[in-house]
Order: sequence, then structure tokens, then C-alpha cells
Amino acid sequence: MSDQADAPVTPVEAFEPPYYVAVFTSLRTQDQNGYSETATRMEELVKEVPGYLGMDEAHTPGGLSITVGYFRDADALAQWRSNAEHRVAQKRGQADWYERYSLHVAKVERSQGFVRARNPAAG
Repeated sequence: MSDQADAPVTPVEAFEPPYYVAVFTSLRTQDQNGYSETATRMEELVKEVPGYLGMDEAHTPGGLSITVGYFRDADALAQWRSNAEHRVAQKRGQADWYERYSLHVAKVERSQGFVRARNPAAG
């Protein structure tokens, strides 16, 4: 959720299904006053939800942002959705920060990952 250009780029690992994903795709307005601070707070807050597994983010040069939140079960996702501070941030986003957005929630039934082995000789 935050704009952390120096953060390492690593996708969230593949988890044992089933689990849930919330895919939030957005285009922001020009007025971003207070957005960064709120995004940082939301990152802190979601980590307190039992069953929160992680988050992936991507941003295009044209301004499209995609955030994927991973949750162990529907209860964890519901707890995040109904969090009072999160609800206030959602309202502020609709009023000020987002030109448009979409939210897709899905149950993951298959998941896999890949990590290239490091070549010890390469350093």
C-alpha cells in the first residue's frame, strides 16, 4: 500500500490452499494529501489480523496500482474488511484519493511457486 521504492521486490510465497485473495486495482486522483501516511498505517494494521498472510503490490508508469492481499480464511478477510480504521480509510479514499477502483475477492484452490537456485560460483 505504501510507496516504498527501496523495499526489496519479492512476491509473497505460495501458500497451501485453500486461502483467500483480495485484489484491489486502482487509479488515483492528483490530490494525494495524507495518502502515504494512511497507507503505511493500513499496512501496520492489516498485519495485526490473525490469518493475514501477506501482500503484493505493483504500479504502472501510467498510474494503475494493483494490491493483492492474502488471507488464510474468509473470517480473516472479513475482520480486515470490517476494521473501523480501515473503513474510515476507505471512505477517505472514495472522497479524495481514488479516481476509480475495483475489488475482487477469490478463494484460491491451487497455488505454486518457483525460486531460481543461486549459482554459488556466480557470487
